Amino acid sequence: MRLKTWIGAALGSALGLAALTIAATTARADGLDYFEAQLKPYYNKPAFVPPGPPFDAKACMAGKSILSIPVSSANPFTANIEKAMAAAAAKVGFKFTVWENQGQTSQWVQGMNAALNEKASLIDLLAGTDPRVLVPQIRQARAAGIPVVPSHYNGKEQSAEVRKTVDADIPIDYFKAGALLADWAVVQTKGNMNALVLISTGPLSTDSMTAGINAELKHCEHCKTRVMNFPVVDWGTRITPNVQSALLSDPTVNYIIVIYDSMAQFVVPAVIAANATQRVKIDAFNGTPFVLGLLQDGKVQMDIGENLDWIGNAIIDAEMRILCHLPQVSDPKIPFYIFDSHNAMDAGKPPQLSKGYGAAYVDGYDKLWKLK
Repeated sequence: MRLKTWIGAALGSALGLAALTIAATTARADGLDYFEAQLKPYYNKPAFVPPGPPFDAKACMAGKSILSIPVSSANPFTANIEKAMAAAAAKVGFKFTVWENQGQTSQWVQGMNAALNEKASLIDLLAGTDPRVLVPQIRQARAAGIPVVPSHYNGKEQSAEVRKTVDADIPIDYFKAGALLADWAVVQTKGNMNALVLISTGPLSTDSMTAGINAELKHCEHCKTRVMNFPVVDWGTRITPNVQSALLSDPTVNYIIVIYDSMAQFVVPAVIAANATQRVKIDAFNGTPFVLGLLQDGKVQMDIGENLDWIGNAIIDAEMRILCHLPQVSDPKIPFYIFDSHNAMDAGKPPQLSKGYGAAYVDGYDKLWKLK
């Protein structure tokens, strides 16, 4: 989220090491073929799938503007999505503004007020800026005719609940992302997974990914997990010592599932300090470039990547459709792609933003917006 990484900075409670339950005690046994089949489609370079019919973006966006409030400007994941959104807006030819902040609710409120004062056409809440703590400001915006749209914030199955507060949402399949993390770890441990699952409660994305992990563990009779919940504000200080302690206290742990990959920078030192690099592997979600670098160095085994440039274009596409009074997008068609030791170098050395996914989306959006 996606906190996506760093999501929920204003919502994290005190550190809890077992806040959510992930268990497989009543699971049935499935062969590894089941888990391998779930992963197989995500080894292919993503294809562009239009989320809606083509439209003349330049004509309908003339004179309009979007102000985006990311969950935190300090998070490279959201910062890079904002860059992609800004580039897409510049290509189409409308004003796009980012409200810089450090993940504090009070700063999100300031961004909402700025959007009202500037008479923005739409307010984007990116990747964890939580509408649940901005209800008064959202009401003001809606009264002024300004739609408020959380993007990359919630799973597709959570849209109905989110839309009780806001005008629209731009979800992604967090549930599937969580399921894929579990699938991979089960395959790598040959169905005998004993994993630490690192989460950050508060964001809806965490709930969706946790549900996806739970769903897959129903297929694995001998899989065990221990949930470790780290609010974003504690990542830098609490992850390393607590994960190290968990690995030392249970020498049977053989995997660490990291639902937001920026957490990995604090997990890797814990594995090293516990002298567990041979027995414990790590998978993660997001495809943040520095984490793909950890993968290239053998410190992370797999990262489910999202092309951040693709995400930015998809969000802009969905929000332009709202402003152009076109049917809302229920699925922005943001694809996932598995990076492992076989293709990690496709991302560049060092890894570069949005590299390694192919470029099908670039021409795809140009044609979708009738720019060519």
